[in-house]
Amino acid sequence: MTVEKTRYHNRERPDKDNRERGEGVISAAIAVLVMAFIGVGMWIAFNTTFSHAAKHVDNQVNCIGQTNTNC
Repeated sequence: MTVEKTRYHNRERPDKDNRERGEGVISAAIAVLVMAFIGVGMWIAFNTTFSHAAKHVDNQVNCIGQTNTNC
């Protein structure tokens, strides 16, 4: 049996893939965090809009049948 030395013609080391194995997991975690922040922002916007609309609806419902000029 003859043993020959393996020569890599490219300059990168053969264990490069092992060093970059966790990059996909980190990218996925960053994407999840970004989506979570977007979700929180959308919830705040929805909650603010809904509260504002609910106040106006309550005001209009309370004005039904009244003759005040405030309504």
